[in-house]
Amino acid sequence: MLPFNYPVEPHQRRHGPQGYGSPESYRLWLRDEFAFRCVYCLDRELWQNSVGKFTVEHFLPVASHPQRLTDYDNLVYACVSSNLTKGQAQVPDPCGTLLAKHVVIHDDGRMEARTKEASKLIDKLLLNSEDCRTFRRRWISIIRLAQQHSPELYRELMGYPVDLPDLSSLRPPAGNSRPEGIAQSHAARRERGELPDIY
Repeated sequence: MLPFNYPVEPHQRRHGPQGYGSPESYRLWLRDEFAFRCVYCLDRELWQNSVGKFTVEHFLPVASHPQRLTDYDNLVYACVSSNLTKGQAQVPDPCGTLLAKHVVIHDDGRMEARTKEASKLIDKLLLNSEDCRTFRRRWISIIRLAQQHSPELYRELMGYPVDLPDLSSLRPPAGNSRPEGIAQSHAARRERGELPDIY
């Protein structure tokens, strides 16, 4: 398994918390929603000291869409680098654009876009910059070495964080429009023994 595999299908929101007064209040929901990694570049919490490295990001910028400030469906989980690079720009939706059939990651870290929308998103976020290519190339090599020589380290680097949020204990102020998603949260799946060691 490679560390930069984009989803096969467009992401469908699993959760629907509503009514929090600030975007940051949705962080636990978004961590689970986007599998503890950046929706844009797939950087993982486990590869970083996650404190301060990941952020709640507005897909549609607040400057042009102030009414979407605390709209869960307008929030994504992103690394600080991708968030800052995107800024206030309006870009194609990563949940439907950055898919396995639209984006190929090569061993040298290069990201190949196979659609105009994917190309636009990659260009805007500088995902093919030398720094980004080096980052991907380095992690591809690390993961392969771990897979070959240290299965325990491989599981650690490609697994889930220990602190999976227990979403069943949260009570959004205005409810949850998708309560069925709680049963599919990572913590609930781990509790049932259904969560794989790696992803």
